Amino acid sequence: MSEWNIRTKLVHEGSRRSQYGEMAEALYLTQGFAYPDAESAEQRFIKAGDDEFIYARYGNPTTRMFEERIAALEGTEDAFATASGMAAVNGALVSMLRAGDHVVSSRALFGSCLYILEEVLTRYGVKVTFVDGADLDQWRAAVVPGVKAVFFESMSNPTLELVDIAAVSQIAHAVGALVIVDNVFATPIFSRAVEQGADVVIYSSTKHIDGQGKALGGVICGTKDFVRKVAEPYLKHTGAAISPFNAWLHLQGMVTLDLRCRAMADAALRVATALEAEAKVTRVIYPGLASHPQHDLAMAQMGTGGTLVTFEVAGGKEGAFRFMNALEIAKISNNLGDAKSIATHPATTTHQRLPQDQKDKLGITPGLIRFSVGLEDAGDLIADLRRGLAAI
Repeated sequence: MSEWNIRTKLVHEGSRRSQYGEMAEALYLTQGFAYPDAESAEQRFIKAGDDEFIYARYGNPTTRMFEERIAALEGTEDAFATASGMAAVNGALVSMLRAGDHVVSSRALFGSCLYILEEVLTRYGVKVTFVDGADLDQWRAAVVPGVKAVFFESMSNPTLELVDIAAVSQIAHAVGALVIVDNVFATPIFSRAVEQGADVVIYSSTKHIDGQGKALGGVICGTKDFVRKVAEPYLKHTGAAISPFNAWLHLQGMVTLDLRCRAMADAALRVATALEAEAKVTRVIYPGLASHPQHDLAMAQMGTGGTLVTFEVAGGKEGAFRFMNALEIAKISNNLGDAKSIATHPATTTHQRLPQDQKDKLGITPGLIRFSVGLEDAGDLIADLRRGLAAI
C-alpha cells in the first residue's frame, strides 16, 4: 500500500471487511464490544491488539479505517480521530504540556486556537510566546533552549499568511522542540508538512475532508509514540473521540478529496485573478497570485494557492454586508472547504472576540471577506461576486 499513489490510497487505504465481504466500508454503530470469554476481556484491557477494540471512546473499526487512511495520506505512522478540529488542537497541545513548559506560536491563528493558547494553557502554568509567523528572525529569537513545542497554522485564517514549515522546523528541532502544525487551509492534498519537518499535523476533518458540510471531526497525525502514548491516553480519558458515524462520513469524503481540492484551487485562482481587476475590491490576498508577498514560498511548499481567497471590499463593514447579502450562489456561513462556496466576514464572526488592536495587527479589517471556493462553475462564481460588488 505504501507504493500506491495518493488517489489510490484515498479509495482503498485502511479498508476492513467483515465476513460478508461488503464493498463499501462498514459502519459499526456500537458503543461496546463483546468478548468470547472473561480471559479475553482481561487480556484486551491489559493490551488490545492492533485490530481489537474495547469501547467506542477508545476506538472503533470504522474510526480506525479513517485514521489509517489519513495517516497514509499524510505520511505519518499513526493518527487519532477526534470529535472536532478543536478537540484535535486541544488534545495535541494539552496532552504533551505540563506547568512550566514553554510554547512558541505564530500570532495569526483562528480565534478558538488563540483561546486555547492564551486562556487554557496559561491557566495551567504553560508559558506562551507569540511571534509573527512569517518572520524567521522572530522565530529564531523566541525558540530558545527549553522550548517544548512550536505551534502554527501553515496558512493562517483568514489572511492566508504562510509559515515556512521547513525553516521553522529546523529552528525548533535545533533546541529539541516538537513542531505541531494546524494544516487545515493547506489541506493534506497540497501540503506535505511531515516531509517538510513537522512532527505532528492536525486537521479539522469538518472542512475539506468531509467536504459537504455534513459532520464535525478532527484528527491528529504523528508518530506512533506520540499518537498512542501521549495523545491517546489524554483523549480517550477526556472523551474527545469522534462518532463512528462521523468517521464513516469523513472516510467517504476522502475518496474524492484529491479531485475536489484540485478543482477548488483551480477555480480559486480564477476567482482571485478576476477580483484583482475589480475597482471596489481594495485588496486581494491569494498565495497563488504573483502579488502575494509569499507567492514563491506557496509554490515551493504547496504548489498552489489553495482553495480560499481573502479580499477587502470598499465601504468597510457596511460595504461587506451589502456585498454578502447580494450574493445568490455563495452562502453566508463560517465553515470552509465545502463543495458549496462560502462567504465569511471574519471581523464579526470567526474572529469577533479579538480586541480591535489585535484585529488590526492581523489585518482583519471591517471590509475583509474570506471566500471559500466550492465546486460550482468558476464563471458563475465570478458573476456572483460581481453581483455582490455592484450592491456596494
